[in-house]
Amino acid sequence: MKTIKEFKGIIPPVSIILNDQGKLDTNGMALVIDYLIDSGVNGLFFLGSGGEFTQMSVEERKKVAEFTTNYVNKRVPVLIGTGSSNTKEAILLSEHAEKIGADGIVVINPYYWQLTEENLIKHFGDIAEAVELPILLYNFPNLTGQDLSPELVLELANRYDNIVGIKETVESVSHIRDIIFTVKAKHKDFCVFSGFDDHLLNTLTLGGDGAICASANFAPEVSVGTYNAYIAKDFERAIELHRTLALLPTIYKLDSPFINVVKEAMKLRGLDISTHVLPPTRKLSEEKVKELVSILKSVKLL
Repeated sequence: MKTIKEFKGIIPPVSIILNDQGKLDTNGMALVIDYLIDSGVNGLFFLGSGGEFTQMSVEERKKVAEFTTNYVNKRVPVLIGTGSSNTKEAILLSEHAEKIGADGIVVINPYYWQLTEENLIKHFGDIAEAVELPILLYNFPNLTGQDLSPELVLELANRYDNIVGIKETVESVSHIRDIIFTVKAKHKDFCVFSGFDDHLLNTLTLGGDGAICASANFAPEVSVGTYNAYIAKDFERAIELHRTLALLPTIYKLDSPFINVVKEAMKLRGLDISTHVLPPTRKLSEEKVKELVSILKSVKLL
């Protein structure tokens, strides 16, 4: 098995920059990657929910994965989202991520169908057996309709050495706590990330490893600063920054999916990028852009 990299800290679920025809804008994508790396992030996650993977074909996903992995060029660890509603496609994308040199993959459970626990374990197991890459599970029950329970995650970690962590995009911090206390108790190197910005500090204090949060696309200094302050035991600074971080999710209520909100925030904060999004997401209205400006000003990010 390949050496398993240590995943920790702030790993933005990177917005994919597209031109007006919906094709990958390599110049814009390069700009964003350089900006995030220069901001001190600990890794980059491409083709997550905010990376519009559900709106892309397999070939489009492969193209994004290949460009981003090559452009990062090992400056920070790269995670590629390879989840799918069907196992065969998830394996195909996972094998591709391994071939192009990604450092790990992030796999959301199949959406649409509710699976039995047996079928869910077999789905993740088939992927884990197809590649040697480290795998982070991706728990987002609000979108998949099915929760990955701590007991299920522990079973997967027990069975497969390359299932090494989880992104917990859950409303309740008690779920994150139970994942940490159940799985990390048996596998101390299993990494647990908050998927929501406002759970970062809770996740760290409970023994977790960081956050894979959308605001790191447009305000990386807030989440990176919170993480670094916590690690340095400057808890006063960590709490101060986290107060700002906890308010940022209010912008996600402006639209659904909020992919367009994140891209507009990136542009408002100085990144010269296209804010084009793939349907069924639509361009953010001028009225909502004004609301976004107001929110960002209220937290002193504009």
